[in-house]
Amino acid sequence: MIYSDMSRDIRALLDSHGVPDKEVYLDSENSGMIFPEALEAMRAAYLESGQGHPAITNRKGWEAYETLYTSTLALAEAMHCKPDEIAYTHSGTEANNLAINGLAMTAPEGRKKIVISAIEHLSVVFPAEELKNRGFSVVKVPVDREGFVDQEALAREVDKETLLVSVAPVNHEIGTVQDTRAIIEIIRDRDPGVKVHLDACDAFCKVPLDLGASGADMASFSGHKIYGPKGSGALYVREGIELKPVLQGQLSTQKLWPGVENVPAIVGFSTAATLMQAHAGEYLGRMSRLRDGLIDGILGTVDDTLLNGPSGKKRSPDNANISVLYCEGEALTIELSLKGVYVSSGSACSSRILEPSHVLLAIHRKYEEAHGSILMKTTPFHTDEQIAYVRSCIPEAVNRIRSLSPFGRGG
Repeated sequence: MIYSDMSRDIRALLDSHGVPDKEVYLDSENSGMIFPEALEAMRAAYLESGQGHPAITNRKGWEAYETLYTSTLALAEAMHCKPDEIAYTHSGTEANNLAINGLAMTAPEGRKKIVISAIEHLSVVFPAEELKNRGFSVVKVPVDREGFVDQEALAREVDKETLLVSVAPVNHEIGTVQDTRAIIEIIRDRDPGVKVHLDACDAFCKVPLDLGASGADMASFSGHKIYGPKGSGALYVREGIELKPVLQGQLSTQKLWPGVENVPAIVGFSTAATLMQAHAGEYLGRMSRLRDGLIDGILGTVDDTLLNGPSGKKRSPDNANISVLYCEGEALTIELSLKGVYVSSGSACSSRILEPSHVLLAIHRKYEEAHGSILMKTTPFHTDEQIAYVRSCIPEAVNRIRSLSPFGRGG
């Protein structure tokens, strides 16, 4: 499809859809809302303090450098690390690629084994698998039915040939909160020379995360996952860890990522982190309460539904992932969209190629159970009234899709 046709088709689709009277956005896994304070701070940076190039020797450049430095101090405080240990990227995906490929470029002879869990984000899975073309081996450690890493299997796989273990403290899709401390202790016990990377995009500001005390060597972050701007990300690289840049070009202030820094986006990222830290009790308490209300409401009113992932404190405070049997997830997202309820089906990366989520298959969901999943995430912006509206819409939407589906109970 050429872009001119695509534009015409999308406009026709939007015109046909219309704007519902009520709208509730629950798709912050893929893209989402931003704190007004972060947006205002970015606006000021675009117009004033972040206009210049932070590596250029003129007044605007020095202003941008000062703004970048101030934002980095705030992020370092939130991450519990040193400012010099933060390398900026433009997304969590870029940070994950930099961690895996940048470390692989320094791999000594005899250490060409990458260990990841079976439920990692595709921005971890794909670069790891690509390294097979360069002589690396990749091992995926299984998880249980709630998504917890099999620690005995992990211990068996980590050996003297292992270069890196990469595990997400919080799974992006089913919200499983791993025992990161136990995982790192296992790795260190097996071989202190193995490097540890945490894809912390979904953990940052949602669960306790002290990089300095964790023993991790690298950790990835994404601004939009904490209600900052899209296009902002970072990789924590512990002091003394050697990485090589994976992109080549003129360096600015960042030695691992060439090109000019997006200073306004970094300002928004740091502002969002500061807000989440300052209001953690209020925000996380509300998100957990709304999450549980959403999950309990759906499981209690819609037959043949399954919660994917654990419950309570072992689950991320924002995550609600439910499989609706006898229903296609993609059809359900559209039906709900017509009611102004915006959710995603499985993981966004999987839904674009219409294959069942590898995360749901890894926790032993059947194909039809994985295909019928919807993912929703609560935020500090949501209200009880909005979640009640979502709960009222879902039974009707499910009944309609089931009545039309060839996979329905009578199909």
